[in-house]
Amino acid sequence: MADIRRRIRRIRNRIAGLPIPRVFQDRTNPLEVMSELEVFNRYRFRPPSIIQLVDRAYQSMVRPTSRSNPLPPLLSVLVTLQFLATGTHYIVVGAVHGISPSSVCRAVKGVIKLFAEIGSRTIGFRSDVAACKAEFYRIAAFPNVIGVIDGTHIRVQAPQEYEGDYVNRKGYHSINVQMVCDSSFRFLNVVAKWPGSVHDARIFRESELCQQLESGALNGYILGDSGYPSKPYLLTPYLATRSQKQERYNRAQVRTHVVIEQSFGILKRRFPCLSYGLRVEPEICCTIIVACVFLHNFGLSNGDTLDSNDDFNDDQPEVQLNFEGTRNGLLYRDILAEQYF
Repeated sequence: MADIRRRIRRIRNRIAGLPIPRVFQDRTNPLEVMSELEVFNRYRFRPPSIIQLVDRAYQSMVRPTSRSNPLPPLLSVLVTLQFLATGTHYIVVGAVHGISPSSVCRAVKGVIKLFAEIGSRTIGFRSDVAACKAEFYRIAAFPNVIGVIDGTHIRVQAPQEYEGDYVNRKGYHSINVQMVCDSSFRFLNVVAKWPGSVHDARIFRESELCQQLESGALNGYILGDSGYPSKPYLLTPYLATRSQKQERYNRAQVRTHVVIEQSFGILKRRFPCLSYGLRVEPEICCTIIVACVFLHNFGLSNGDTLDSNDDFNDDQPEVQLNFEGTRNGLLYRDILAEQYF
């Protein structure tokens, strides 16, 4: 009622030509009035992690001015996290925090862009390659693996330009996102720029990751599904096995590769906006995706990890194949299955 009476008074003052007093709402800090569990359920991060995010982005978000009452960096981060955690409309997020939808829109765009920029600098392959290979080896005794790769479709609204390019094989509009993760569900590489109609193999072929693997800059195997070409550095499963060794290879490859599907599930459960669909332009959608990947990795670094109880031995054997002609991925896979599995 108080809000309605205030609006009526403002309308009467405007009609009468009287000055309209500005009203600044009292913005309560949710971290001070909510429990840690309530904060985690609403924003997907606990208070200490949220404070760290604000500290990392403070200098870029602070808006010193004497003419208005701008959103503080903490509130800008909170409304952005709730938007990503719910995928709801700006008006709903604004009502929860006592701010206008336009303020929510500006805050979300600014914070998302900032987190995406941080993600572009921090998302990368691990420096402890030996530990990464050992962790993958625990899953199904597949040696020398530094990552698993796959693509996932993020639903988007139909864009005004090149609308047909965004229709994927399932019949809805999407962005086809290529990602690589390690055994702890941390993403090591993300390519978010291709419309849904583009095949996974083309995205990989034209990616910087492919160039790094071709040049030998990354030492180890990437595991992919049958949608990718078989390469000496990108190992895929057999569509039809011809021996027990190839069957053992397939079992180990599939059990190890499934980690990327689990990572997609964790990412989309933490940020349901990626499941429900993004109602913004494709370019902004790509920025949101990269920002979510950065926040996902940040959450894992702050204790959101899963323990593995597998009993595989960490001491994986050194894989040295007697192989020449490294361009033939199918032959390389046959020799690997024969000599190791």
